[in-house]
Amino acid sequence: MTAIKHALQRDIFTPNDERLLSIVNVCKAGKKKRNCFLCATVTTERPVQVNVVKVKKSDKGDFYKRQTAWALRDLAVVDAKDAVKENPEFDLHFDKVYKWVASSTVEKNTFISCIWKLNQRYLRKKIDFINVSSQLLEESVPSGENQSVAGGDEEAVDEYQELNAREEQDIEIMMEGCEYAISNAEAFAEKLSRELQVLDGANIQSIMASEKQVNILMKLLDEALKEVDQIELKLSSYEEMLQSVKEQMDQISESNHLIHLSNTNNVKLLSEIEFLVNHMDLAKGHIKALQEGDLTSSRGIEACTNAADALLQCMNVALRPGHDMLHAVKQQQQRFSDLREQFARRLASHLNSLFVQKGHDQSSTLAQHSVELTLPNHHPFHRDLLRYAKLMEWLKNTDYGKYEGLTKNYMDYLSRLYEREIKDFFEVAKIKMTGTTREGKKFATLPRKESAVKQETESLHGSSGKLTGSTSSLNKLSVQSSGNRRSQSSSLLDMGNMSASDLDVADRTKFDKIFEQVLSELEPLCLAEQDFISKFFKLQQHQSISGTTTNEAEEMDGGTLSRSYTSGVPQTISSEKDMIRQMMTKIFRCIEPELNNLIALGDKIDSFNSLYMLVKMSHHVWTAQNVDPASFLSTTLGNVLVTVKRNFDKCISNQMKQMDEVKISKKSKVGILPFVAEFEEFAALAESIFKNAERRGDLDKAYIKLIRAVFVSVEKVANESQKTPRDVVMMENFHHIFATLSRLKISCLEAEKKEAKQKYTDHLQSYVIYSLGQPLEKLNHFFEGVEARVAQGIREEEVSYQLAFNKQELRKVIKEYPGKEVKKGLDNLYKKVDKHLCEEENLLQVVWHSMQDEFIRQYKHFEGLIARCYPGSGITMEFTIQDILDYCSSIAQSH
Repeated sequence: MTAIKHALQRDIFTPNDERLLSIVNVCKAGKKKRNCFLCATVTTERPVQVNVVKVKKSDKGDFYKRQTAWALRDLAVVDAKDAVKENPEFDLHFDKVYKWVASSTVEKNTFISCIWKLNQRYLRKKIDFINVSSQLLEESVPSGENQSVAGGDEEAVDEYQELNAREEQDIEIMMEGCEYAISNAEAFAEKLSRELQVLDGANIQSIMASEKQVNILMKLLDEALKEVDQIELKLSSYEEMLQSVKEQMDQISESNHLIHLSNTNNVKLLSEIEFLVNHMDLAKGHIKALQEGDLTSSRGIEACTNAADALLQCMNVALRPGHDMLHAVKQQQQRFSDLREQFARRLASHLNSLFVQKGHDQSSTLAQHSVELTLPNHHPFHRDLLRYAKLMEWLKNTDYGKYEGLTKNYMDYLSRLYEREIKDFFEVAKIKMTGTTREGKKFATLPRKESAVKQETESLHGSSGKLTGSTSSLNKLSVQSSGNRRSQSSSLLDMGNMSASDLDVADRTKFDKIFEQVLSELEPLCLAEQDFISKFFKLQQHQSISGTTTNEAEEMDGGTLSRSYTSGVPQTISSEKDMIRQMMTKIFRCIEPELNNLIALGDKIDSFNSLYMLVKMSHHVWTAQNVDPASFLSTTLGNVLVTVKRNFDKCISNQMKQMDEVKISKKSKVGILPFVAEFEEFAALAESIFKNAERRGDLDKAYIKLIRAVFVSVEKVANESQKTPRDVVMMENFHHIFATLSRLKISCLEAEKKEAKQKYTDHLQSYVIYSLGQPLEKLNHFFEGVEARVAQGIREEEVSYQLAFNKQELRKVIKEYPGKEVKKGLDNLYKKVDKHLCEEENLLQVVWHSMQDEFIRQYKHFEGLIARCYPGSGITMEFTIQDILDYCSSIAQSH
């Protein structure tokens, strides 16, 4: 192995300025064994680099070649596989794991030891040596820092020991002093030996000279030891004396600790006593105020309020642990409880007396309010009670039972007061609303059936029937003959045209004002009471609600609010906002029935009053919901609004039913149907009422229902008409509907307006064409036959050769209609049209003009047929277009 090592150093590493330090013969594990050498080398130049080189024998000769080199700093792990048993296998972890099998365990251990030493000397890097015998590494560890480097080198590099810089410099100086050092090495070595002997002799003499000084030093040391013994004796005596002092100081320290502990306890005790005195001591003035304070004067109420707050603070003080076990604390707490109970009882008794006094107060009547129709103002009563608001809050926090009892009593007595006042108020409103009729009778004194019968009788005699106010009168309404219509025009105007009666307009305006006044008086009354309840009983108005409605709030006959008790502590079931609404419901329980009765009366007086009530009620509901959508006022008005809306829908349904049940006379012409005129008056009235109203959508829906019912009923009556042609009935009524919708400009009925116009136009054209066939009947039949032959395929110029349609037949027919006969026929037609049409709609001239245009069109059509079918015959009509215009103008002027 030594020969191979020298060969590798000479051939491979010396040319690369490297020294070979260790070598191991290896082969790769698990494969076909091909031997190679792993060499540990260092460079001769500084900085020194340490490498592990793989050397392999060349296949072509006996020389070796360098195959792979790894820097030692890249080595991470050296795995010897087994630290106990001899195992030639080992792994080196560079960029990957290289597995090797050494030729012998000794070579492997020598190589691993060399790697360890090189790592310690040059790298100081943490290379993990695993499964390596600790003995092997200990042998490799040097005894000293400097020796670790030198000694390791001697064993690793053998004869190749490197000189350091100092040694090289000394050798150079020495060799310069001896010129023959290089040429005669033996002489140089002999000289060095002689100089070494001289130096040894000098060293021996120096040692012998220093022996005397050593003896002197030893004597001094002996004396120092004696002095030390004396000092130790003195220290021992001092220590004995200090031991007794230490015991005394320990006793003093313990005594001081006890004194300090006693002072600390006294300070803490004083603090606890001051805390109890400061927080649980109630001033004598407060005690006197609670026991004897005046609850009628403002100063007395303020003193009682301050005393109650001070008492509550004393009772609610947060006691520290152990305080509640003190006898004095228990006595003071019992005293506070007695004071609280005594004052709560006195306060509740005083407030109950105020509630009872107000509930039985008879001075607040409507005698002074009957003219203006206003409700009494309770602001002074609320103002006086609000002085006790803080005391009520104190009572609510300290004694909820008495607080709840006061709440019940307040509701009981105030509900009686408000019920008396509100009923009187509504009674006056009803008296003002009904008043005296034109016959000197009040509607309110008539039962509903008798009132309806009386209205029906009066309407049939033309006295004072309201528009659709009585179902019976309209059910018996029938279309009269022309003469009867004129004789009963006053009755129909009184029933079908609301604006014809100033008294009707005045009654409705009066009702509207009274109803608005009623709502305007109720609204501030309810809001003021609700605001007072919130402030006086300390209930929050703007708190999240649980979603209950007024209908869910049961009648609180026993006055019990929605609270239950568990061990004397009230458990809130509903929110305080629900409690306010429940209290308001109990106090004002008569408002909703009274409003419903007033609405029923208004509907009995005139069903069209539901329009006024719907608008007014909707506005007040909208206003109330903007303030608080879940308040008592908003909920109550919302419930009443449902009733008003139901009456409004009933009014619309009654009108539609009356349209469906209308009957016409078989002997008189129809004209404008009553329900068409009634719709016009209804729409005009509704537009004036619902202008800028919040519930416009309800009116629009009613419009759609009514106009569709009007269309259906007009067609039904037209189909049943015997005296008046169907086209005339349709034409006149749809013209009236179109004119009404055009004048009122109702946006939701634009489609119906266009439809009415189209129906009017279609039936006008149909009536004109139908009527014009009668004056020139034979001529019409003749030319219809001509057009039929042409339609069958006969050429137009060949029609004259047909026996029934030759020129002689044409002349014969034309001679039957000279100008005089035509004028006579047109005059008869004008009279018949005049007889068909009614005077109210004034469509005679429109129809006559349309007939004139249609007649001229037929004339031109006949002239064209003659020119095409009878060319060159010279046959013409015996009258001209100008004659037709003159005839029509003359007839129109004569009538």
